[in-house]
Amino acid sequence: MSENKDPHVGQQGHSVEGVKFVYDFTEGNKDLKDLLGGKGANLAEMTNLGLPVPPGFTITTEACKVYLESGTEPAALRDEVSAHLDALEAAMGKKLGQPDNPLLVSVRSGAKFSMPGMMDTVLNIGLSDKSVQGLAKQAGDDRFAWDSYRRLIQMFGKTVLGVDGELFEDALDAAKAAKKVTVDTELEAADLKKLVTKFKKIVKTEAGRDFPQDPREQMDLAIHAVFDSWNTDRAKLYRRQERIPHDLGTAVNVCSMVFGNLGPTETSRGGGTGVAFTRDPASGHQGVYGDYLENAQGEDVVAGIRNTVPLAELEQIDKKSYDQLMQIMETLENHYKDLCDIEFTIERGQLWMLQTRVGKRTAGAAFRIATQLVDQGLIDEAEALIRVTGAQLAQLMFPRFDEDTKVEKVGRGIAASPGAAVGKAVFDSYTAVKWSRSGEKVILVRRETNPDDLDGMIAAEGILTSRGGKTSHAAVVARGMGKTCVCGAEELEVDTKRRRMTVPGGHVVEEGDLISIDGSTGKVYLGEVPVVPSPVVEYFEGRMHPGADDADELVEAVHRMMAFADRKRRLRVRANADNAEDALRARRFGAQGIGLCRTEHMFLGDRRELVERLILADTQNEREESLKALLPLQRKDFVELFEGMDGLPVTVRLLDPPLHEFLPDITELSVRVALAESRQEPHENDLRLLQAVHRLHEQNPMLGLRGVRLGLVIPGLFTMQVRAIAEAAAERRAAKGDPRAEIMIPLVGTVQELEIVREEADKVIAEVEEATGTKLKLAIGTMIELPRAALTAGQIAEAAQFFSFGTNDLTQTVWGFSRDDVEASFFTAYLEKGIFGVSPFETIDRDGVGSLVKLAAEAGRATRPDLKLGVCGEHGGDPESVHFFHEVGLDYVSCSPFRIPVARLEAGRAAVTSKGSDHR
Repeated sequence: MSENKDPHVGQQGHSVEGVKFVYDFTEGNKDLKDLLGGKGANLAEMTNLGLPVPPGFTITTEACKVYLESGTEPAALRDEVSAHLDALEAAMGKKLGQPDNPLLVSVRSGAKFSMPGMMDTVLNIGLSDKSVQGLAKQAGDDRFAWDSYRRLIQMFGKTVLGVDGELFEDALDAAKAAKKVTVDTELEAADLKKLVTKFKKIVKTEAGRDFPQDPREQMDLAIHAVFDSWNTDRAKLYRRQERIPHDLGTAVNVCSMVFGNLGPTETSRGGGTGVAFTRDPASGHQGVYGDYLENAQGEDVVAGIRNTVPLAELEQIDKKSYDQLMQIMETLENHYKDLCDIEFTIERGQLWMLQTRVGKRTAGAAFRIATQLVDQGLIDEAEALIRVTGAQLAQLMFPRFDEDTKVEKVGRGIAASPGAAVGKAVFDSYTAVKWSRSGEKVILVRRETNPDDLDGMIAAEGILTSRGGKTSHAAVVARGMGKTCVCGAEELEVDTKRRRMTVPGGHVVEEGDLISIDGSTGKVYLGEVPVVPSPVVEYFEGRMHPGADDADELVEAVHRMMAFADRKRRLRVRANADNAEDALRARRFGAQGIGLCRTEHMFLGDRRELVERLILADTQNEREESLKALLPLQRKDFVELFEGMDGLPVTVRLLDPPLHEFLPDITELSVRVALAESRQEPHENDLRLLQAVHRLHEQNPMLGLRGVRLGLVIPGLFTMQVRAIAEAAAERRAAKGDPRAEIMIPLVGTVQELEIVREEADKVIAEVEEATGTKLKLAIGTMIELPRAALTAGQIAEAAQFFSFGTNDLTQTVWGFSRDDVEASFFTAYLEKGIFGVSPFETIDRDGVGSLVKLAAEAGRATRPDLKLGVCGEHGGDPESVHFFHEVGLDYVSCSPFRIPVARLEAGRAAVTSKGSDHR
């Protein structure tokens, strides 16, 4: 590269033998995203399709990795760039920065996965004090040339030299104010020339150097800046949010400039720039969707600085270019067989394609588009299933606003990303993050967002902007995150400095006032609007039927994807449910049984007193009386549960938590006893309770007297529960039901514990069978939630008919984390520092916890080939974890009722993407 004093570039460069670091657009294709990044690979693909792409070349992600790892560019990179630049200059018939007829280029980032606005771009590279004169002469347009030059200095100063972008914005605002105009297009050539002088002074003062006049130095520095932008805070935050690996690096695309801000001539009209979608990314409907901005360069549209016009208006503005664009869009959608997101520029009537990619879309659009493409014969059902996700399905199950109630609508913008969001209005990202961490729900309100707003966008319930369209930064990023967003609400006057928003009629919304935004309609309301269930939840509840008159297109699409997923999946999906109401709802949502019934939830409320009596019992008779009182209540619980899940398995976990959890809080109880003593009031029972609390107090209850240990230490506790289960099963059999109970022993660490409890359980079941004359088939298994249990699973399987992995506790014991303590203390720091890509309690830690699950599954089945394997931790409803459980051969996952549809869908996706499938 150039002989500049950039501190990032070493004297010699880093040598990597035999590696090609630069590819011409004619050399790549869309399958080289790992090497060329998404943008470079797709520019190459469009070039190969014969579409009008400005000539250029791509510097690979491998070059970026070398640069970031070693601090120097690869030794061969300069020569390769020079060779490709020579070829580009020959093709264009002019040289980079040539004074009389300059070639100008853009330098753009382009990672494998789209990261909109997160990394850096510099346009108009090659302009200088000399070449701007040549550009003006060649273009016959002084204003265009000086506008391009001020853009370069502004973008280069901020991106490459680290100058505060607000300084340039303030100078631009001052120039407009002096001219008494409101938009930059109204500034004339003389105004822009003065602005260039001002911008150069800002660079000199803030960066401590002159703006570089050598065009090659400009390009080299811009390339390094793009490499460096991979590791900016906002890029790292976005990757963590989207779970994009940090070691991919970015490619750099060097492309000859075409100009949408080049004015008209006597023989040709001017131009503009735009972003288009082959289908609506918000709804999935077919039509003409996108934004167009006359007399503009590419970054103007996504920045939301000026409000665009709908793409359909291009037909009246420039019909020839419009018709050509429609044809190209059809070509690209048929070629990629998916929704395509396209950036284009029109230069004096000549259409140029600057980028295409498979477009981000909302959850509803994803389901609609997937089924539409199947109906068009472009993809099959398996590919359609791959293109929708459990996370998207979960978004569709969120509630929506109830507009039948009395609401006060104060504005309407563009429905950029659906959802119903309610929160306090905040006007900057710092406040959004601060308030969110304090437990407040907030709506981030801005004139337009930029990449620096990312942390606030993540923290907010929704985003509202007064500028920009469906392709603005706010819209694109919000859709990618599944965040509710309304853009371009022009009738709302947003004043970020005074932290307020004025709505039509003069009402002022101050920071902290509640507002509601509807990303499906674009409507903005004052106050909190009530919500109603989504139509997708109505469908799962059985209150909306596909094919019926009231079923909408979205419900039909969801139904088709769910039906196909159910046909393909191997994993069964059960529910975590502790009562008949939850069991029935889970069954409506498609549960194939209960994988976890937590019996401790049955000992709360009025029954707590019985448990207290059990804990306080001084004699065997007192203990037996307490257990005798609990038995019929437990039996009734199980009868209702077995009835609700008739014909399906119900796994009942015997009492797991430490007994002190059923006693009053020690502080509250101590105060009660002290007050009673001071008033000389009777307090014998409270005193006994307090003594019991002290007796049972543990420093670390999670690792104390709980689970199987309770059953071994408290005589009769587990046998009472087993008897209740057996008697309930017998009662259901007598009522012609089909109970399929499974008894799960928790927290086993050694086979001997399980053998003792199982021996007692088998004895009780035999007694119930004899007493009722009913043959019961009750499976007895255990919960694998300790590392030792996983490591000795082969031995434990000798006494267990099934394993259910308790991945919540297994995660705690493998990591040495107390979840209640660590999530609030240092998890945020671990996520920010990249130690965690995602919390191990949210998605299973494949390398640690996952390895133990895999080892235990294999060892258990080696001992008992018919061993049934499931998981009942929260990971059972996590999309990524479901794929892991499919891979290691589990039979089922179990999760909360609301997450059952998500698990069903992901189990189907796991089946069609697993090894051996045609779709991978």
